[in-house]
Amino acid sequence: MSVQMPQDVSDSASTIGVGLRGVSKSFGDVHAVVSLDLDVRPGEFFAMLGPSGSGKTTVLRLIAGFERADFGQIFLGDQDVTTQPPYERPVNTVFQDYALFPHMSIAQNVGYGLRTRKIPKAVIATKVAEALERVQLPGVGERMPHQLSGGQRQRIALARALILEPRVLLLDEPLGALDKQLRDEMQFELKRIQREVGITFIFVTHDQEEALTLSDRIAVFNEGRVEQVGTPAEVYESPKTRFVASFLGLSNLIPADIAKTLVGVDEMISIRPERVRLVGMDHVASAEETVVSGTIIETVYTGSSTRYILESPNGLSLIASRQNEHDPGLVSRFERGQTAQALWRTDQMSVIPKS
Repeated sequence: MSVQMPQDVSDSASTIGVGLRGVSKSFGDVHAVVSLDLDVRPGEFFAMLGPSGSGKTTVLRLIAGFERADFGQIFLGDQDVTTQPPYERPVNTVFQDYALFPHMSIAQNVGYGLRTRKIPKAVIATKVAEALERVQLPGVGERMPHQLSGGQRQRIALARALILEPRVLLLDEPLGALDKQLRDEMQFELKRIQREVGITFIFVTHDQEEALTLSDRIAVFNEGRVEQVGTPAEVYESPKTRFVASFLGLSNLIPADIAKTLVGVDEMISIRPERVRLVGMDHVASAEETVVSGTIIETVYTGSSTRYILESPNGLSLIASRQNEHDPGLVSRFERGQTAQALWRTDQMSVIPKS
């Protein structure tokens, strides 16, 4: 991503919701964020994805103002907020642990920020009712936080953040404390709410499926840097680095020396398991298909699909994934020890440039 000077940020405020220019942050000898340039568009659901320690939460805290950048500038639209304290920034944050006041009712929790701004009680009551309707929890205002489920408490945390009408909502692993079923339900709720309110959501997660499901675009973080930014389809189907290919879902990474023999490319290639097709040894491949023959050394039934691991005579291992259809009792079409061919089309693989 190109570095833009601050005057360019002002000129393009209509296309930039949040902008970071050359932002760095260290904690002692640990370089948490390194010369980061990043643009988040107004009104988009933007995910910052990466493993623990990759810098994504630090970036969120820098945007919120909880941390001060060592170098660089942070913009909200055309406004330079680099040195502004958190309470002066038009953002709000939702945390994984909900951070609800246990001694306050739900209505008091949701309306807390408005009370600190000296908003009239009647206005607060109306806005609290509207906020609870938005998160589909009307009528719970008199309850206490401990009387709600984890998913309900997370919705209340959202209502409390949104009632202040921030320009940007920051979400720090907000679904991490929920079980899988609740997490899946809340993903749809978050998407619905974001579309309804129309503001920028910046979502931190280490869960690849969550990032793919929720976001308009994803920034993949690694060691304080962004390795790739793009739509879920772009970063999944066309990874630009080895890290992105391996971190975002399963991927077959084929070394350059073998790739050169297979497809004539002297660079590493990546092919997703669901793009690899297994066929019998008597199958004749088309000219557009790459063929690797070998032995099935493992099969893994995952419910909706079965994964196969094929090992070729030269030691190359490939994972192929096949959807399970029709007969639920049919665990796999291929068995361990069986020889087979793995096929994929050239246009379904990605070339990983040498760094």
